[in-house]
Order: sequence, then C-alpha cells, then structure tokens
Amino acid sequence: MRTEIHPLLSPSLGTQRSITSFHFGPAAGSGGWPRKVYIQASLHAGEIPGMLVAHLLRQQLADLEARGLLQAEIVLVPVANPIGLAQQLHYQPQGRFDLETGENFNRLYSEPSAQIIPQLEQQLTPDIDANRSIIRQALRTAIAGQAVNSELQSLRQTLHLLALDADLVLDLHCDFAGPVHIYAHSEHWPLVEPLAAHLQCGASLLADEYGVMPFDEAIFLPWAKIRAALPQFPVPFDSVAVTVELRGEGDVNYTLAGQDSQAILHYLTACGVICAPPVAVPALPHPATPLHGSETLIAPHAGVIVMLAELGSVVHAGDAIADVIDPIAATATTLRAGTDGVFYVFARHPYVTRGSTVAKIAGAAPLGKKNLLGA
Repeated sequence: MRTEIHPLLSPSLGTQRSITSFHFGPAAGSGGWPRKVYIQASLHAGEIPGMLVAHLLRQQLADLEARGLLQAEIVLVPVANPIGLAQQLHYQPQGRFDLETGENFNRLYSEPSAQIIPQLEQQLTPDIDANRSIIRQALRTAIAGQAVNSELQSLRQTLHLLALDADLVLDLHCDFAGPVHIYAHSEHWPLVEPLAAHLQCGASLLADEYGVMPFDEAIFLPWAKIRAALPQFPVPFDSVAVTVELRGEGDVNYTLAGQDSQAILHYLTACGVICAPPVAVPALPHPATPLHGSETLIAPHAGVIVMLAELGSVVHAGDAIADVIDPIAATATTLRAGTDGVFYVFARHPYVTRGSTVAKIAGAAPLGKKNLLGA
C-alpha cells in the first residue's frame, strides 16, 4: 500500500486540510476491465456509512495485496471531505453544503469536454485504446489547468484528478433513510448490475444525465459528449461511475459495513480485479428503473410525519405512504403514492416544514422531471 497526502488550498492563516489516498495493487493493472478502480466515501460529510465501509476495505485490500491477489490498481479515499467534517453548528454536523459558499459538496464539478473537443479532433486515431489514453490526458490537462481560488475548489479538483483515469469509480454515500440503492448511467447498466445484485439494492436508478454535475456525472459525461461530437473516431465509454447509497444516515455498524465491503469485493472479484474464485451473483431484488421515474412526495404543510408503508417495499399508486400531522389544527394529511414502484427513501427527521421531501418512490414510468437529484 502506498499513501499519498494531497494538501488543499488553505482558507485562513494557520489552517491546512488535506485529502489522503491509499493506493493498492499494480499501477498499470495486469487484468482486463477495470485496470484502475477508484473508491471514495462521505463526499457529503454527514453521510458516514461509507467511511466505515472504506475502513474495512482498507484492511481487506491491504491483505489481498500482501498475498499478491490484486490485478488492478485500487485507489481508496476513505475521507473525501475534510471541509464538511469540520462544519459543526450547535452540535449538529453540516456536511452536505459548504457553509462559506452554500454550494453542495457533490455538485458543480468540472466537465471540460467542450474545451478539449477541438484538439481531440486533431489528435484522435482509428485505435480505440490509443484514443482512451489521449482523451484521459486531455481531460487531466484541462482539469489541472483550471484556476483554483478556494478550499472547496481545490477539494473538487483534487478528487477529480484522482479519479478521472479510473475505469470504475464508486462514490459511497447514503440517504436519509432507506435500503441500499445506486445511481448509474443507463448504458453502463450491464456492467453495474452485478454490483447492484451483490449489494442487494432496493432500487437501481438509471439516467444519461443528471444536469447538476455531481462527482459521478463529471466522470462519465465527458466521454458521452466526446463520442457524440466526434463520431468519426472510435471513442470508448467505459469510465463507469456509480453513486452507491448505503442505506440511511443512522445505519453505521460493523454488520452492515461488513456486508457492504464484502459485496464490493465480490463484485471486484467478478470483474477480475481480485484473483480469487468468483462468488455466484445473487438475484437482484428489483429491476432497474429510470431516474426520471422517481417520484418525490412533498410535505404540503409543516408537521410531524408518520410512516405508513414499509420502507423498501413495493407500493402501488394510491397506497398511503405517510401522514403529515398538524397538532395545532388537529389535522393529518395522508401522502399517497402516485406511481407503482419501490418506496426507497424516507425523511431523516420526524418533523418537516412545508415543501420538504418526505419520501421517494422508484417507479418504472418516466415522470418528466427536470431536476433529477434535487439539492
């Protein structure tokens, strides 16, 4: 294992944070796809389950490396957001948004395809493998050359540069409350489905674009745009980036983390990253659905929320999902599913204000939403 320290831009006198990355396996990779894997945890710093999973993965990967069983490079960043981890307000963690700028830590990543397409038109060849290297070098040069004027910008740039040349990127998050679920590009689903099965995902949400440039989109979208802009050249589309939501914020324990780390290792074994007999892929609990089909139930007024359906269960249009209770007016409003699907997210706190997200349902029918991820 090799450890690298990546200093972030200092925001104030006497203050310095850094990103630590752990590197396992052969740098060049000796197997097929993927030759490099990148895994990071808790980019939303209040989402802790991924950090515990990464802690276990570090121990397991070190053992596998010592036994000579790794056939690809694996880069592990167990603490992806030291800025957000330090943001505490009245004993409450504030790890989703940067307190200085108000920006979401998992939004607004750089997507420089428009900048590099003109030069790629002059550089690409009929060789798809050569083109992969050319494109990655152009992306690296563009991202490394961008001006960095804040600690947050340096965080984004550092993580992006660590991951952009990986064939497989796993970004470990969690939701408010719910089963394991993932977000992935529609075209990558055949490669991602075994991961969803090993994790026993309650929902697998697929889209071609999210529109708000989270970390995973910034990894896969440039390849899609370059391929569309330069159809005369063979351009690969194998930078697979997946957001893995490891249940809810309170699901931090050794049992669940052990299950999840083992599921990831089973998947990497099946991909040829780990030299070991593959484990049979279990049945996927529910089929993948379009992210456009995810329905969000919104609180019509403030109140106490009470869950009425079982989280992780299949519900049908018209089913009661939750009550929103106003104890002053002595009224209760029942929120009902507007689509058939899996009830996969419930609010983090039993009190909500008007307009807050109460629940989400992963349906198969597109709903025509424009903002696929929300804030």
